[in-house]
Amino acid sequence: MPKSRGRRKATSSKPVRRSPLPPRRSDLLLRDARQLTGLTDPLMAETWASGWLGAAWVAAELGEREAEHQLCMEVTGRASTTPSPHGLAAIAALARVAPATDITMLAETIDILAETQPLPPWHTAMSADTGWTAVAAWRAVDVWDSEQVLFIDYEGAHPHTLMAQILKSGGLMIDKIVILEPGAAAQWDQLREADEVPMPISQAPVADVLADLAAALRTTDITWPRNDDEDFVDNRALAWSRCRDHLPGRPEEDRLPEAERHRLIQQFTTVNNLDDEVSRSLAELFLDYGEGYIVSGPLAWSPTEVMLLLTDWLPRKAVLDAAQRTALPDVLRQWLTYALDERGVDTRWITPVVDAVDAHLPEFRHAFDDDTSWGPAKQIAAALTDRGVDLTDRQAVDDAIRALNAEQLARRLLP
Repeated sequence: MPKSRGRRKATSSKPVRRSPLPPRRSDLLLRDARQLTGLTDPLMAETWASGWLGAAWVAAELGEREAEHQLCMEVTGRASTTPSPHGLAAIAALARVAPATDITMLAETIDILAETQPLPPWHTAMSADTGWTAVAAWRAVDVWDSEQVLFIDYEGAHPHTLMAQILKSGGLMIDKIVILEPGAAAQWDQLREADEVPMPISQAPVADVLADLAAALRTTDITWPRNDDEDFVDNRALAWSRCRDHLPGRPEEDRLPEAERHRLIQQFTTVNNLDDEVSRSLAELFLDYGEGYIVSGPLAWSPTEVMLLLTDWLPRKAVLDAAQRTALPDVLRQWLTYALDERGVDTRWITPVVDAVDAHLPEFRHAFDDDTSWGPAKQIAAALTDRGVDLTDRQAVDDAIRALNAEQLARRLLP
């Protein structure tokens, strides 16, 4: 029989099922906002909104800087399209802690929706215009100035304390932000164990502490990967709303005057009877690290800074000859003792910093010899050293680098 032409093959009439798209974050937020309509506590509304904004911020991809703005835009659009009491409550809560660029849009939306929808009780209890009043602030700082804990007391419809834990080793970064009962700063000393590193607390001007908080938030926001600690994420937007107006200008690079640098090196070598070029060169190296990477100043060493120097910075950045490697442990111990003594640190708390040298030396030796971890500058310096180039001779270094570049280009051109 001839084959049938033009007839379609029989197909199943059963429809193809497609997986439903996951709900948008803004849809989930508006569903969750129903709990806001009966609240009377404005602080609870703020922490609710801060948590949603934090979730959008922490989930954003690298380079995406408008995740919070996008969430505010979507929520505003949906709440305006389908007005409801919980939609207005969501907008009102976001308006208290949202980025500054979104405040006007949210405030205008509140005015429009409030014509037909009731404002939540907590909004009536304390409007965004009155806000909270910061009445006192404190700083607790450890003996190495490698960690700070900030406390700010607020008065208003729900008195409370905002606390932020700031870490300085390896760069300024906020670890946690939490909301505490008022007067938490007064309990600080009682909460510390006797064997913990001392962190004495002292009262400070509110504006200064809020500026510290804002500066730390700015740095934490641009650090990758993002801090995903739950306490930080949930309260980040709320903290920004309290301190944004106190954000200081970006600090200028504060280099040691050459005379002070010379004094420190000279005093160190004299006190420790280290009248040799190797010890001096190592002290210069430690001072370079301190100037470039220790937030609290070039002499503010802590056990963590010693760890970072030995396991990360030296292996990536430094080229050491055999004499320098041999002398490194002893000279570093002496430098740490000298630096912390200069800062007035008690001997009891200098010991843990010095002990960190022995703790991290094995990892240093392994990492320093692993050329896959070297940075580009160290790779070039090592190559020049292998060729016998004097790294202190600028002209010789320039000539050798040109030769290296020419060789690399030739290798790429060869089949």
